This record gives sequence, structure tokens and C-alpha cells, in this order.
Amino acid sequence: MKILWITNTLFPEVCKELNIHVPEVGGWMFSAAKVLLTIDPEIQLAVASLYSGTEFKKMFLNGVTYFLLPSKGGNRSYNREFEVYWNLVNSGFCPDLVHIHGTEYTHGLAYMKACGNKNVLVSIQGLVSVYERYYFGGISGMTFFLNTTFRDIARNDSIFKQHSNMFKRGFFEQQTIKATEHIIGRTSWDKSHSWAINSNVQYHFCNETLRDEFYNHQWSIDKCKKYSIFLSQANYPIKGFQQLVKALPIILKHYPDTIVYVAGENIFTNRGIKISSFGKYIRNLIKKNRLDKQFVFTGLLSEKEMCQQFLKSHVFVCPSSIENSPNSLGEAQLLGVPCIGSFVGGVSDMIKHDETGLLYRYEEIEMLAASICKIFSNDNLTIQLSERGRQIALNRHNKQENALNLISIYKEIKNLINS
Repeated sequence: MKILWITNTLFPEVCKELNIHVPEVGGWMFSAAKVLLTIDPEIQLAVASLYSGTEFKKMFLNGVTYFLLPSKGGNRSYNREFEVYWNLVNSGFCPDLVHIHGTEYTHGLAYMKACGNKNVLVSIQGLVSVYERYYFGGISGMTFFLNTTFRDIARNDSIFKQHSNMFKRGFFEQQTIKATEHIIGRTSWDKSHSWAINSNVQYHFCNETLRDEFYNHQWSIDKCKKYSIFLSQANYPIKGFQQLVKALPIILKHYPDTIVYVAGENIFTNRGIKISSFGKYIRNLIKKNRLDKQFVFTGLLSEKEMCQQFLKSHVFVCPSSIENSPNSLGEAQLLGVPCIGSFVGGVSDMIKHDETGLLYRYEEIEMLAASICKIFSNDNLTIQLSERGRQIALNRHNKQENALNLISIYKEIKNLINS
């Protein structure tokens, strides 16, 4: 069976071949592809992605065919130039099935417009057409307006522009979902929204395989840095960093040694004219509450570095205003890191409150603070959440089971096409 994957990011071995930086995102797809080919050697896999070059490329690396499409013109709005390249890919590989990973960008839609949708299935990652409703993360538009910076104007990249771009991407996302007959999802949230957009679509459930490193280690309360909190992202409001900043003064009353570690670059301090309105808002919030010494930004982390940061943390918090099933939460649970998540989107499918983690309402910073203090104060509960969270994650992200399920979905759809 010949399967074509259409992805939003380049695989690591392609980046190495092109001598370019390996992205920190998307590594889970590469892991899933390796398991898929190991379990069913009869599958011939091709992976098509956009890249920054100017020429259409084809390469064969470690048993996988790669097609690289020039990204000129971009894929945030519809780009007809991709249709020409997709015809080249389709005729050059002749796939039995085409699996589009993610609906956030338009090059997958371009494939269906160029080559048809009969053998296409689409995986839901996030849903930007829904995410855009929550983009400001509970911060008022007036607050962002009053914090507008030189950087926002000079780059034409204000929070309002970003929201508008997400709204436009959401329109094309809905066109993608309406155009397909088969959806792969993994939460009750993405199933409901897929149905609302296209009630005729056939929904297939399949969990995700995560990055290899996170299957090889286990968190221990004896080895973590006590009273440390870890966040995997903080650079735009939808990720909810502002909620933790607001909750931290409450936590510090009880645990004054608390330190928050944040993956990524510090976009809030010492940025000069490069600071954004969100960065300015957070900087003022931190200054107002005298929290300058409570935050450590780790810089960009590799897969192994991210894993080690998880293992050193006392608790992982996912405070987003919306998520489907965040991979960072899955990775934390795989390691056994105690987890707290906001009760949004598909997060409640990943955490059962007081059993495999703790949930709180996004707006309720007091509940967030209380949940963190609950972890800090009760080692028995913390160990229990760690063990149960890890077990549920090992089942959810089981490499072999997920690959077998995906193969079964492929065969089912192929049989439907041929019947």
C-alpha cells in the first residue's frame, strides 16, 4: 500500500540532508512513521512538505520518499501554485491513500483541489477556526490596544493582526474539513467540532505516538527540584502564561521558594523596541507583582533537553485558553510528571481530575494556585497522580497499538474506495 503523508514541518533526516536546522516541532510524526514502517514493511511511505528552497525536490532517505515543495507565496492563504506541484507528486508516486496531517494551513486543501478527495483522509491536530475565539486568552482588546508597541506597528504584526490571520486560516481549515470524507481525531472535542463543520464526514479515532525520548525515562519525586513549575510555551496569549503570572502571588504566600521554568526565549524583558504588546503587558504584570526573580526562560530546547527539563520539574502546568490534546501534556504524563491542566478543549480527555492529574477552570487563577499548592503540599497525592498519569499515557501513546490502529484505518478506507 502506497501512502502519501502531507505535513506542516520537515522531518529531521530531510533537514540534515539539506543542512538546515531541525525544527523542535513535529518530531512525533517522524517517530510515528518509523513505527508504521517497522510494523508493516509492505507500506511504501512518501512524505511531502513545504520548504524554503526555490526548486521542487524529490529524495529517498532510509526507505522513505520525500517531496519538497517550494513555499514561495506561503500557505497561510490559498496558493494556487501548489496545485501544480501536487500534480507532480501525485503522478510521480501514485498513492493509494493521502493522509493530510493538520488542517491549519492551506497546502493540504490545494492537494484536494488539484487531485481530488476520494482517497484523502485528514488528521486533526488543532482547530484554528475554533482557537481564534480564544486567541486573546481573556485579555481585553483595549488592554492590547493601550500596550501597542513600535514593534507591532513596524512589523504590521499586532495582536489584532495575528488574530485576523488566524481567523482567515480558520476559513480555509473549514474548507479542508468540508472537502474530505474521512477525519482522524483523538478527543471528544475535535470529534464534535469536525461534525459541526461537516456532519457527513466519517470520523476515525486514533491516538498519537510521541517523540522517542519520552518513552525512555521516568520522573521521580526524589530527583525533581522541589517547588518548581514548568510551562512548555509562553509566547502568545492563547497559551495562558498570563494566568500563571496572576496566580503566582497566591502560591508564593505559601511556597516562597517557587520558581517557574518556561521553555523558549524570554519575549517579555530586555527586548527594547522589539517587545510586542503581549510582551509589554506581561512585563508590566510581572513588575507590578514583583515577580522578576521567579521566572527562568530556558531558551529553545531539543528533544533531549525538553525531556530533562520535565524530569527536573515538580509539576507541569498546561494553562492554555484552548487546546485539543497538547503533545506537551502527553509527554509530561509519559514521563510521570504530575500535571495540571485548564479544563478546555480536549484536555479533559487526557486528565481525569484527582486521578491522573488536576483540572481547573481557565479563568479561575485561584483554582490554579490551589492546585499547584496541592501538589507541593502532598507527596502521596503527587506520587499517585504521577503513577496513574503515566500508566494512562503509556496506554494512550502506545507506539505499536497506535500504528496498528492507523494501518487498520488505512485498510478500511482503501476497501471503501475499492468497493
